[in-house]
Amino acid sequence: MTRKRSNIEIYIDILKAVKSGTRKPTNIMYKCNLAWKPFKQILDSLVENELLEINQRGKRKTYHLTERGNEVLRYFETAHSLLATLRKAGNEE
Repeated sequence: MTRKRSNIEIYIDILKAVKSGTRKPTNIMYKCNLAWKPFKQILDSLVENELLEINQRGKRKTYHLTERGNEVLRYFETAHSLLATLRKAGNEE
């Protein structure tokens, strides 16, 4: 059985998806394997906290990573790699 992702992991997955070039909301949702309602709440939160920005042309919305969003993503990737290193060192002892 697989474990559930934490909210932070879901937020990071969405930021990574946008950084990798996935811009349309439905495509981001599919890439992150989320249902629409929780995805929309998280997406709105990311925009509200200025981690993502919306570009709108007519009725079409696309999402882009802000500089602040990029910094947050780098921070969590650094923390994740540090924790992986510590876990690996703990297993070798």
